Amino acid sequence: MGAHGGAVFVDRDGVINRNVWNAASGEYEAPLAAADFALAPGALEGLRRLRRAGFLLFVVSNQPNYAKGKATLEELAAIDARMRREISAAGIALAGVYHCLHHPEGIVAEYSGQCVCRKPSPYFLLRAMREFGLDAAQSWMIGDRETDVICGRAAGVRTIFIDERCEGSTGTDADWIAANLADAAEHICRDDYSQPALIARRNSVPQPPA
Repeated sequence: MGAHGGAVFVDRDGVINRNVWNAASGEYEAPLAAADFALAPGALEGLRRLRRAGFLLFVVSNQPNYAKGKATLEELAAIDARMRREISAAGIALAGVYHCLHHPEGIVAEYSGQCVCRKPSPYFLLRAMREFGLDAAQSWMIGDRETDVICGRAAGVRTIFIDERCEGSTGTDADWIAANLADAAEHICRDDYSQPALIARRNSVPQPPA
């Protein structure tokens, strides 16, 4: 199977959309309802630029709120559907969306305990690279947690850590620190990691073989 080229794997909460204040936990977390979903600054701009440069786009996200008893599967599906609609409405094609619904300390038995797909496991990245014939050397992982960086490194791709303050003292092992997705896309494209063959395919999304 011939390689399609490079991809950018993107975490969702805190990168594509804003985290939401949860009074019960006292922390900013993933939205628990579709009505609370709001795109993060620079998200669409960054995704659009990466797609135009020829990269395939994949969302890779840990979504344990059902396992933790915080949301229903229907609510999680509605949030995902809203994300897809807003990205699609902006004319941006996603090649795939991968969610890990498990949590090692969940309260829903069938979604609790250890799993193969929860980041920092590179499971979904390796799966996408295998199914789409991607080149790890031309690919990136973008996220706002060190687990995203560890995941990307384990898959053999370059990594970008999202920190809206863009401070170098975060302790991250990422290849680059960016303020948001637009900033991350500028770095990737400025350093000319996009390839002419990828740019020629920017209007189509290859599908994995049957």
